[in-house]
Amino acid sequence: MTRTESLGQEHRVRLPAGEVRYFERGSGAPVVFVHGVLTNARLWRKVVPDVAAAGFRCLAPDLPLGGHEIPMRPDADLSPAGHADLIADFLDALDLHDVTLVANDTGGALTQIMLSRRPERVGRVVLTPSDCFEYFFPPIFKPLPPLARIPGSMAVLARLLRIRALYPLPLLFGWVVKRPLPDEVAQAYLAPLGRSAGVRRDLRKFLRQVHPRHTLAAADVLRTFDRPVLLAWAAEDRLFPIRLAHRLARVLPDAKLVEIPDSYTFVSEDQPALLARHVVEFAGVMAD
Repeated sequence: MTRTESLGQEHRVRLPAGEVRYFERGSGAPVVFVHGVLTNARLWRKVVPDVAAAGFRCLAPDLPLGGHEIPMRPDADLSPAGHADLIADFLDALDLHDVTLVANDTGGALTQIMLSRRPERVGRVVLTPSDCFEYFFPPIFKPLPPLARIPGSMAVLARLLRIRALYPLPLLFGWVVKRPLPDEVAQAYLAPLGRSAGVRRDLRKFLRQVHPRHTLAAADVLRTFDRPVLLAWAAEDRLFPIRLAHRLARVLPDAKLVEIPDSYTFVSEDQPALLARHVVEFAGVMAD
């Protein structure tokens, strides 16, 4: 894929961990979109056009979380902290300032960790349903870190992910979207794992180090995070219950919670227009 029209023009940037592909659309204040495990920038394909049209510069990188096309350096630190630094390195490399970060799922956990380490370039944050506190991972995905410690497990996982009949199950997309993903999007998320040993290595390096201690430690630091945070949370979420959003709202000093109806975890898939409106209003008002 050389270009995704809705996301904008494809670019690449060299970071300490390796080369990262990203998409850019629009001009104005920067909004950076952060996806989670076994997805990529396409997660935001329905949201970016509206946000860009409202006068923002939208950037959506493919992070090395299994849905990426370009493997990282073999020696790259792809732990949760390493991924958090990669996000900060991305902002540094493009010299972005006063950034609005919009994050989902695992990307929300990585964003929280990044904010606890290197928040300097961030002006405000939108967290959609995300890993946090003890939910890193949520209960149904707790077997993944120990599985990743088994040699060869990622190759087996890649073969399983070729079976389309598994897509509606809770272990894949059944609990993250209320309506089936288009097949081409599901394939864009899952196919890289089957094609590249380097992608499988990157995912394994991340999964084997996932643990709630990372998000719990970040939450302690974020008690002093003074920038505004919008929690745009799905009221019906089955992976990250709404009580987690209320708990985050109590931890973050300047947080606002809005409940998104008729959606599961991938709010950008189930309610893209509503999410885009919240992002535009939040980023625009807070930047004034």
